[in-house]
Amino acid sequence: MLKKYLRSRLSLIILILIVEAVFASSYFLFNMPPVTVLYPLILSLVIVLIAGIIDFLIMRSKHEKVSRCEMPSSSDMLEKDYQELIGKLKEEEEFSRRKNSEDYNNMVEYYTVWAHQIKTPIASMRLQIQSEDSDIARRLDSDLNRIEAYVDMVLAFLRLGSDSTDYVFREIELDDVIRPAIRKFARDFISKKLKMDFEPTAAKVLSDEKWLSFVIEQVISNAVKYTANGGIRIYMDKPGLLCIQDTGIGISAEDLPRIFENGYTGFNGRADKRASGIGLYLCKRICDNLGHGISAESTPGEGTRIIIDLNRRPVSIE
Repeated sequence: MLKKYLRSRLSLIILILIVEAVFASSYFLFNMPPVTVLYPLILSLVIVLIAGIIDFLIMRSKHEKVSRCEMPSSSDMLEKDYQELIGKLKEEEEFSRRKNSEDYNNMVEYYTVWAHQIKTPIASMRLQIQSEDSDIARRLDSDLNRIEAYVDMVLAFLRLGSDSTDYVFREIELDDVIRPAIRKFARDFISKKLKMDFEPTAAKVLSDEKWLSFVIEQVISNAVKYTANGGIRIYMDKPGLLCIQDTGIGISAEDLPRIFENGYTGFNGRADKRASGIGLYLCKRICDNLGHGISAESTPGEGTRIIIDLNRRPVSIE
């Protein structure tokens, strides 16, 4: 702090030294006794030193207030002008923040209403094809699942960016979350002739049922999407580690570290023009908020294993 103060007052210190030098030299030019020079010189230096200490203490006090985001009292006209300017900027920032928050809430409200409205025709179409068991009906049901998943992704993306969330943590039966997610993609398994190997976990986890269900559904959706032959296995590897493993096309080694990034689709995603690169990003965000972990292991051509660590960790509120 002292070094910074001296650096900020360097020009003033140099000016004082020059004035003292001129003051002293004037006595020597007139051949005055040294006592008449030293006494006023020392006295003036003591006065300057005391004034400097007081100025340093005042500056340190102001610095501490600013560090605590408090506005110190202005001691001159320039400081007052700066404080008025800062006050105006804070008012503009607050106005902009309120407006952005209002606009964002209006957008979330609009898309929430839109999502509920669009789910009505989706449910109607699903009811119309439910009684049929044909290739066309299965394909239509798969497409409806995909549309519904995209709608849920939009809502999840918007809600994760809001100031408040609707997390409700409680102890839930993990199998009661997994089974509905599997049933949702039953027709996809049938149409693609994929095997589903689900080993009941009989586990209870502390989580939010709705958001955890979204994560599991998204992972299963990706597994079905990129698996043409073989099947999908869901099991508990170790206590708290839920594994969803497929025999699909896999993920290349260079893409694997980035699959949870926003908008990153990788080689497989670029080959599939429908990939958005947002699904696994949302899963990562949600798992972070829930205090869970999520990771991936994959070998190209052999399949992918997504590991959801359901062991609770301290949660940081977004």
